[in-house]
Amino acid sequence: MKKVILTLSVMSATLSAQAQLQTNNGIEYLQCQARDMSGDFSDLANTYFLADSITGFDLNKGEGLLNWKRYRLAPRQAFNLNGYWPVRMKMLDFPDTQYDNDPNLKIRIQKIDDRTLRVTLFTSPVEPKMDEANDPMFSPEFIAESLGNGDARLARGRWNTSADNSRIIYQNRNGVLEIQKYPFRLILKDANGKILTQTRHIIDNDSTQVKLLPFNFIKRGSDNSRSINPVFMLSPGERIYGCGESFTSLNKVGQKVNLSVVDPQGPETDGMYKPVPFYFSNRGYGIFMHTSAPATADFGASYIGAQRLFMGDETMDFFVFFGEPKQILNEYTNVTGKSPMLPLWTFGTWMSRISYFSQKEGLEIAHQLRANRIPADVIHFDTGWFGVDWQCDYQFAKDRFKDPVGMLKTLKKDGFHTCLWQLPYFTPKNRYFKELVAEGMTVRNGNGTLNYEDAVLDLSNPKTVTWYQDKIAHLIKQGVSAIKCDFGEAAPYDGLYASGKTGFYEHNLYPLRYNKALWEAVKANSPEQEGVIWARSAWAGSQRYPLHWGGDAATNEVGSVGMMGDLRGGLSFGLSGFSFWSHDMGGFVTQSPDDLYRRWLPFGFLSSHTRAHGAPPTEPWLISKDFTDAFRANAEMKYQLMPYVYAQAKDCSEKGLPMVRALFVEFPHDAGAWLVEDEYMYGSQILVAPLLESGTDRSVYLPKGKWIDYQDGKVYEGGYQHISVAEHKIPCVILVRDGSLIPQVPVAQSTDKIQWNQISWKPFKADASQCVGYLYKPGDKEITIIKQ
Repeated sequence: MKKVILTLSVMSATLSAQAQLQTNNGIEYLQCQARDMSGDFSDLANTYFLADSITGFDLNKGEGLLNWKRYRLAPRQAFNLNGYWPVRMKMLDFPDTQYDNDPNLKIRIQKIDDRTLRVTLFTSPVEPKMDEANDPMFSPEFIAESLGNGDARLARGRWNTSADNSRIIYQNRNGVLEIQKYPFRLILKDANGKILTQTRHIIDNDSTQVKLLPFNFIKRGSDNSRSINPVFMLSPGERIYGCGESFTSLNKVGQKVNLSVVDPQGPETDGMYKPVPFYFSNRGYGIFMHTSAPATADFGASYIGAQRLFMGDETMDFFVFFGEPKQILNEYTNVTGKSPMLPLWTFGTWMSRISYFSQKEGLEIAHQLRANRIPADVIHFDTGWFGVDWQCDYQFAKDRFKDPVGMLKTLKKDGFHTCLWQLPYFTPKNRYFKELVAEGMTVRNGNGTLNYEDAVLDLSNPKTVTWYQDKIAHLIKQGVSAIKCDFGEAAPYDGLYASGKTGFYEHNLYPLRYNKALWEAVKANSPEQEGVIWARSAWAGSQRYPLHWGGDAATNEVGSVGMMGDLRGGLSFGLSGFSFWSHDMGGFVTQSPDDLYRRWLPFGFLSSHTRAHGAPPTEPWLISKDFTDAFRANAEMKYQLMPYVYAQAKDCSEKGLPMVRALFVEFPHDAGAWLVEDEYMYGSQILVAPLLESGTDRSVYLPKGKWIDYQDGKVYEGGYQHISVAEHKIPCVILVRDGSLIPQVPVAQSTDKIQWNQISWKPFKADASQCVGYLYKPGDKEITIIKQ
């Protein structure tokens, strides 16, 4: 009995320690768990400084001082309830003459353009170095305009500023930022003066028994480090979108979103390969948290009236945007960059599995695609093109690829581009392991050795980047067209980096540095100067280095969980500044069930980019003749629509819009459009509602107006409709907006064979008096508007 009790006690202590690791100080228990920063802000050992009042502000400089009152968290017991309240604190710091009990620290407001303001609050009298000229999150255009004398400087004059005894105001025709002096508040308003949101002050607790921490920063008892916690109001009916490729519900209200890069093992959990510290509200404002430190955004999950932004960073550096979704996405991507237009061939079919192991196999796949008349443009070799599967050494296995350059030329001659897999981690058995370690090109721990058994490329080190890009350059010069930018989620949090920072600030930046290094290497060495990668991980700014895909989706047929997660993730990703995105059509993990794969095909082909990938067989001719016919029909649909796809892609790249977009982006004044999470607009004119469950029909919501079925021409009214696709060749609801003019071309087997001189224009008209279409051909400088 004693032995059992002792065992249980040890188990209890172990579980307690594990729970503490999960919740305290932002430390995760497992590497695949995202960091939750909220636990830091309920630690009784910390000192809390609450934003209180403005003590001075220079309108000409846009700078002032914010007073922070010192508090502590005090336990409170009431009958059977234990909790804690913030209470005022007098410091015991020694020597007391050298420190301020209630410090005055800088607040700065910058005018960016007529929809964007930058609000920065510091928690230390020593401002952290902000090397904006080399900030990887900022676009080169923004850096040039922000630091130079470009057009952006003229735009900054469009904000009218004023101040009186109680407030400071930045105002124009798009919105208002009001800084209330006491009690301190940042108040965002629309142009008519309606409050969109505002920060919380301690006095807001007077009317509630829940003593919520208002806008604050902490000084940790463990090491005196600081982190900031902006707290904003959340209004009734408010909906929040963005935060990256999130697989949970699109509306983040009621959720706690951890913004730290992880490998969630698929699109079915709340972890994210591609978190982005940007979000916007249906009330008409957006926020970019300019930081690479982990952050946890609690959108009404712990308190229904507050958005609590638990940041690891010691500084609050926010870009605030005013407008509707399209305007906010345009503004955000003006700061962090827009997705460049991709070459035409990338929009074709990518054929892949895990993995093709030889030259013979790759050529046979290409042969079968042509023999079965399936339009396709890319053959992808995954983990098996090296001498040892998964052992990345940037060289084709000599015994299985007798003439790789000849293979690449043969594929190119038949209209196929080639993509290769690689990753940034090197096992001890890798031929480059010792070189990378000896030459200091890996991330190190505090002892100067490796954090993991594997060597992780330190991509903040210019020497490492040069070494890496040289390896990629060799492949591109051989004739490879694209490189798969796999992994990138495991940069050590406790690592030391050549940038001079630890992994606390470099972990989330790692995917961005990885995307950038690879994309630039491909572009610089491509004969056509085409930068094309196929990336899994990302951070703010990664949209400048397209393109990205949705990770390793489940293939369980019941519930179509992987497909549902990919759809949500793609929509959320598009609401975070990324124009181009794809997913593993049919799922990744095991052989996709026939019915699931069939229903997934239209979603795959009606995404910006289309790839079949995963456990074999992914190739339709290895499944059945009937499935081959279905696969071909979907591929032919996209290739016939290629002029539409290409023109819409160009528009997206210019405006920061997603190709796969939530309905409300196109219809922001349609209340029902904000509720839809299982349909999307494919560009601006085509609505797609995939079959997420077995069957031949589904209920759809249609924004106000008339909609014409792409396949049979039936006309539907706006509102909820039940639509059958039993008689359709493509098992999917595909509808076109009334008044659309859709360009089509004869089906070609590859995009280089498209006959652009044979474009036909198909009008979709019900009540519209005129139809409008868009045309952008390879070589064109701008989009042409066509009217009939």
